[in-house]
Amino acid sequence: MTRKKTVSDVAFTPAVKAQQEQLGSRAMYAKMEGRGGWTDHVNDSLARFIEQRDSFYLATATADGQPYIQHRGGPAGFLKVLDEKTLAFADYTGNQQYISMGNLSENDKVCLFLMDYPNRRRIKIWGTAKVIDDDDALLKSVSDPDYKADPQRAFVITVNAWDVNCPQHIAPRYTVEEFPSAQNQA
Repeated sequence: MTRKKTVSDVAFTPAVKAQQEQLGSRAMYAKMEGRGGWTDHVNDSLARFIEQRDSFYLATATADGQPYIQHRGGPAGFLKVLDEKTLAFADYTGNQQYISMGNLSENDKVCLFLMDYPNRRRIKIWGTAKVIDDDDALLKSVSDPDYKADPQRAFVITVNAWDVNCPQHIAPRYTVEEFPSAQNQA
């Protein structure tokens, strides 16, 4: 009997499911998958979460699987929702290592990790990505006109799955701008 694919298969590979089975969590995740599991498109809740973020972590890997994680930051909302399956951000001149770009040239899989420390919330997004450097309209739509550097290219991510993680062990942290209001809430 062929098992129906689920969105969570992007992370719950056969090897992961074998570990879940061996360690006793597979039944719980199979139940979650049976109820529909993770989401494979950007809904209103995810769009609002993304537009409030001023940073995220981007994971890529080489063709042979060597992982790399890069921090990306900018003004809140610099990661743009283009449609229900597509995210994008402008790439500005940086340290010019081009590791993420090089990895994407041979392996288009990515994972984004977005944190909301004050509210103890994190979201993981799996997808594929490409770098586009010859689309002026796209670049203008994802660029911040108030940022002094010139955008060089756009990273465009197709969303395959996303999930909200448990808040356990996320210590609240606040930006300088958030700190005075956090003190008033305590």
